[in-house]
Amino acid sequence: MDLALSREDEAFRDEVRAFLESALPPEIRRKVELNHPVGKEEQGRWQKILHAKGWIAPGWPREYGGTGWTPIQRYIFDDEMGRAGAPSLNPFGLSMVGPVIYTFGTPEQKARYLPKILATDEWWCQGYSEPGSGSDLASLKTRAVRDGDDYVVNGQKIWTSLAHWADMMFCLVRTDTQVKPQEGISFLLIDMKTPGITVNPIVTMDGGHHVNTVFFQDVRVPVANRIGEENKGWTYAKFLLGHERTGIAEVSTSKKQLDQLKKFAAMESAGGGLLIDDPKFRGKIAAVEIELLALEYTNLRFMLAEQEGKPPGPEASLLKIRGSEIRQSISELLIEALGYYAMPVDPDFPGRNEPFIGPEHAPGQMPHYLFSRAATIYGGSNEIQKNVLAKMVLGL
Repeated sequence: MDLALSREDEAFRDEVRAFLESALPPEIRRKVELNHPVGKEEQGRWQKILHAKGWIAPGWPREYGGTGWTPIQRYIFDDEMGRAGAPSLNPFGLSMVGPVIYTFGTPEQKARYLPKILATDEWWCQGYSEPGSGSDLASLKTRAVRDGDDYVVNGQKIWTSLAHWADMMFCLVRTDTQVKPQEGISFLLIDMKTPGITVNPIVTMDGGHHVNTVFFQDVRVPVANRIGEENKGWTYAKFLLGHERTGIAEVSTSKKQLDQLKKFAAMESAGGGLLIDDPKFRGKIAAVEIELLALEYTNLRFMLAEQEGKPPGPEASLLKIRGSEIRQSISELLIEALGYYAMPVDPDFPGRNEPFIGPEHAPGQMPHYLFSRAATIYGGSNEIQKNVLAKMVLGL
């Protein structure tokens, strides 16, 4: 695989780099660099800047408001976003349900939802996991019963990321209980303001409010909000999960974190010198950097296959597995590099009223480390992904 950029791609990289340097608000960049959470208002502000530039949807076709970029241009854009310290784009609308809508939706659904996703005028969340039905998605029990022009939905979703931000949810529901589990599922678009929906927060061990549990009690959803055919939702869900699992690789984010790790190690003392000069610690950095480089090359192969018209297949699970494991490894080394300075909670932790002692870059690392423990679980646990590879790729 030839990794050298063409002259045109180099010019494109320079254009992206210059834009990010001038357009990314410094206060948002600083939060990302310190691993402090970026709030809804700041996230929305940045996405609207990208929308005004026409760069909000790198993976979308031009006909639906996307950039029409080649896979290598999308790779360059993602890489430069990480390099610049820009927050990752909120994936639920742009990377997940958006492609489902423009691929399988009706003309009315495309006209209604796609412009608002692009403009960040509507926020989305994902209604997949349920109590007892996490990675075993086909066992979901949230029920939708047809009643005239509506479905009446009852059930519960859990670990619903950013449901407290969301205006809309794309949701898997069971519409037929008499067939194989995968054949009785439908894909609905649900307005989160509909009566009967309750969102309760789940505070994770990093102290943050990222996820929620969502209850549905006699929630009426128009049949017009169903994507595609009734009972064929599993097909659309698999299409979406392929896009989700390629995104979970987070190569550019891990590269940024690796750069931070080297920077921190060059500032910390160890054994009468600097930590970066310790052979054992340098070996740990080198090992994870080699793994990240291999992941980046694998990700590029997938992008080149996409350029040839091959959609993400079960092999995408490779990116999810290794991407999440590498992310965890880097976060562990960041904590090791910072030592005791990494132990106190984030200064923004609710209820904290004491001054923080230590370097400015330290307090955001422990919450980041703690939340990254979930990376090998969300998007389908890594154990499930290995089963997918064993069955669908290796034929075991």
